[in-house]
Amino acid sequence: MASTQKKTTPCCIPKAHPSSSSQVLRLAVASGYDPSEDTVPKRAPMATLIRPVEPITDPPATKTSATTKGISIMTRAQTSHPLDPLSAAEISVAVATVRSAGATPEVRDSMRFIEVVLVEPEKQVIAMADAYFFPPFQPSLLPRTKVGPVIPTKLPPRQARLVSYNKRSNETSVWIVELSQVHAATRGGHHRGKVISSKVFPDVQPPMDAMEYAECEAIVKDFPPFREAMKKRGIEDMDLVMVDPWCVGYHSDADAPSRRLAKPLIFCRTESDCPIENGYARPVEGIHVLVDMQNMVVIEFEDRKLVPLPPADPLRNYTPGETRGGVDRSDVKPLQIIQPEGPSFRVSGNFVEWQKWNFRVGFTPREGLVIYSVAYVDGSRGRRPIAHRLSFVEMVVPYGDPNDPHYRKNAFDAGEDGLGKNAHSLKKGCDCLGYIKYFDAHFTNFTGGVETIENCVCLHEEDHGILWKHQDWRTGLAEVRRSRRLTVSFICTVANYEYGFFWHFYQDGKIEAEVKLTGILSLGALQPGEIRKYGTTIAPGLYAPVHQHFFVARMDMAVDCKPGEAFNQVVEVNLKVEEPGKSNVHNNAFYAEEEILRSELQAMRDCDPLSARHWIVRNTRNVNRTGQLTGFKLVPGSNCLPLAGSEAKFLRRAAFLKHNLWVTPYSRDEMYPGGEFPNQNPRVGEGLATWVKQNQSLEEADIVLWYVFGVTHVPRLEDWPIMPVERIGFMLMPHGFFNCSPAVDVPPSAADLELKDDIATKPVQNGIIAKL
Repeated sequence: MASTQKKTTPCCIPKAHPSSSSQVLRLAVASGYDPSEDTVPKRAPMATLIRPVEPITDPPATKTSATTKGISIMTRAQTSHPLDPLSAAEISVAVATVRSAGATPEVRDSMRFIEVVLVEPEKQVIAMADAYFFPPFQPSLLPRTKVGPVIPTKLPPRQARLVSYNKRSNETSVWIVELSQVHAATRGGHHRGKVISSKVFPDVQPPMDAMEYAECEAIVKDFPPFREAMKKRGIEDMDLVMVDPWCVGYHSDADAPSRRLAKPLIFCRTESDCPIENGYARPVEGIHVLVDMQNMVVIEFEDRKLVPLPPADPLRNYTPGETRGGVDRSDVKPLQIIQPEGPSFRVSGNFVEWQKWNFRVGFTPREGLVIYSVAYVDGSRGRRPIAHRLSFVEMVVPYGDPNDPHYRKNAFDAGEDGLGKNAHSLKKGCDCLGYIKYFDAHFTNFTGGVETIENCVCLHEEDHGILWKHQDWRTGLAEVRRSRRLTVSFICTVANYEYGFFWHFYQDGKIEAEVKLTGILSLGALQPGEIRKYGTTIAPGLYAPVHQHFFVARMDMAVDCKPGEAFNQVVEVNLKVEEPGKSNVHNNAFYAEEEILRSELQAMRDCDPLSARHWIVRNTRNVNRTGQLTGFKLVPGSNCLPLAGSEAKFLRRAAFLKHNLWVTPYSRDEMYPGGEFPNQNPRVGEGLATWVKQNQSLEEADIVLWYVFGVTHVPRLEDWPIMPVERIGFMLMPHGFFNCSPAVDVPPSAADLELKDDIATKPVQNGIIAKL
């Protein structure tokens, strides 16, 4: 993942040619300057707009190393942190290495590439990198020995993991490639990758690719029986037709992974000269199409029922008002978001520091945004880890209409398509304001080429209302602080829906995970006079089925744990009402009851808002100043469980939806709750539901939380033609982690000083926002 910089505001401020670097900064932040333009020298923005952290500057390869607390730091052997996403050059080398390993020209020609991702190294390797090679330069992350620290001279070579699909044999393979001297590829030299391992996975289908979708649409629209069926519906212009290929899921042996299959949904636009017309407003029903995606041929076709196309809805489009014979709102005055002194965050490569928080930004084609090595610099206690890895690993969208084709709509948008691969370039419209730091994302396309999504991940600060306030009624004196949060996000489009994924970091120590849902409803057509109870009629001949959206957040926790330590446990907290009696004579008593979740099967839990249920990840060996174990708690937001019956076919592949919380000990191979290949997966309960049958102990472990959260959508007329954003998510909140509120500036207490950790790091400057 490369990084880029951009500053945006919603207003238009005239540009000028500044004469000094300070003027460059002031003008760039105020006006939304893009450093790719020629009005300012290109080197200035890198030096002034993203302020580097002093210890972060890379030492020149020819010079001797710096020191930290008297310990020599060797000149690093590589410029990429072990957790940095693969660069475009590394992806090219990995693809070329695997392709050249093909036994015959036919094998090499038939190779298609689903994804190429970084092999994330063992946590000890990351600790080594963060101790001596990269920020936060924290030697105490490594275990101490009697003979003193062992200082490495270099890090292990980076590795790539490739999922390839052979169009000739219908086989899926996974390759591990060691990357060495990758820079040779960028100079036109030979690739220097080495195949470490390769394995064919039988009876699986990897995710679909955008190139396959485009080819599928073309062959369906060229299929003579399909053209005849559309002609019956009054459509002869195939440029109006939209074919959205959907994975078939698994409903019977006919969907077995021995064939690579898709069942498209058909829509039809009204106007051919309007490229952004809402084509989803006219679903075509009654046509059954099954496509062999391996050979790109239609293998089943049936025009089962002639359902009239819905009439053109005059409210179907969402483009600017003047394009639809109306006007846009003109009574909203400009709101300018400017940061004249630049941002409060600091960035070096993918390492971010802000308000005592620090973490690394990553990205994968499947998950999209990944947050690594989350920690908080807590005064004299130094840098305290909270989580090793945070990401959204799966989402499932089941529909509640039993009619064809809607009963088959249960998309696994991460495992069947890829959230990262469908991410937006925010150059085409960004929802963020103020000073923005962007990160690019690189991934492979189906044929092995490298594609880049520019400005894919957005990092920026937001004002968030009041942080805290109190007024003394006796003196009339008041103290108040504004809240600011740091937001890291990306947005993707999967067919008709948009999903925004956000991680918010707050000044009071909270982390919020949020998903924003918007886009266009997936609709069905009705016969004249027909009404269906499984959805909402939103226009003549048009209805929106009820459905649910589920998301799975995987959180590899590390509360006060250095890499390699396994000192966490999970406690469930429920509020209980005290029974009437001597201890509750006023019948007003209630209390919080805690229970340790000691094993994987015991930790299959559901939300319970009536008891304010939440879960705390505690360090079993670290205490705060009152002697309580330090921890972070998971606080659910609004949530739901699947409304489908227990024998619903999609639950064979999505057994993980049956509970809101799962807890497992960390395992490198356990990444995706429905298994790595959910597409056409015939195996029941693969993934989480199978892993927890081992019932491993959780009493003191390297804890991974799997939190499943969702929303049930009963469509409204107000969701048409485009759905306003709906927000769902959860909080990770400190619970006894700090000795007092981190939102208040206080001097270190005596108890805090006694707990001082010998950590070699430069604390982030204390930065609580000043009083209003």
